[in-house]
Amino acid sequence: MKSGITCLIADDHPAVIDSVSRYLTAHGVTMVDDATESDDAFAKIARLKPDIALIELKMPGVGGIEAIKRVRKTSPDTATIDYYGHAATATVDEALDAGTRGLVLKGVPLPDLVRAVEVVADGSVYIAALLGAGLSMRRSSGTPELTAREREVLRLVSEGFTNQEIGNQLFVSSETVRTHVRRAIAKLGARSRTRAVALAIRRELIA
Repeated sequence: MKSGITCLIADDHPAVIDSVSRYLTAHGVTMVDDATESDDAFAKIARLKPDIALIELKMPGVGGIEAIKRVRKTSPDTATIDYYGHAATATVDEALDAGTRGLVLKGVPLPDLVRAVEVVADGSVYIAALLGAGLSMRRSSGTPELTAREREVLRLVSEGFTNQEIGNQLFVSSETVRTHVRRAIAKLGARSRTRAVALAIRRELIA
């Protein structure tokens, strides 16, 4: 775990806040505060400017996509991870377009949540496969011709590895990894790294 990651969790269930906060703290994440409703969360994010805001999208108050947009305005350097209560995918497209950096399902093993926090804090994206599978696709005349290396890089990104970790595995620089990701984004007609991974999963370009 990268040291020094700060995180605020916002969820309307105190038991969730307690269990997640304890686990993340035990694994090196500094939990700066928590909130059970949206306005309180925004105020604390504005004051504390954590690296990560882990937000339940169905919280009372200003929730959903508007919450993501407000966090970006309140603290541009804070990356949001959306915490979904179930595998509903109706808002996934909107969340990605609004600028979220992570999509996680409640109920996932807590080590997966730690991984999501670490990946997003490192500047990469993290998306749960079940949520990515529901992402809508642009019309296409055929399957994009991703190279074997581009598919391999996207597969590793989908598994939560950082650019540096992927580079170490493939014996290339992290900048080379970024180049492969950018090319894959262009070929898939995606608007972001997160969307490219989701589309690749949806189109069965990566397992």
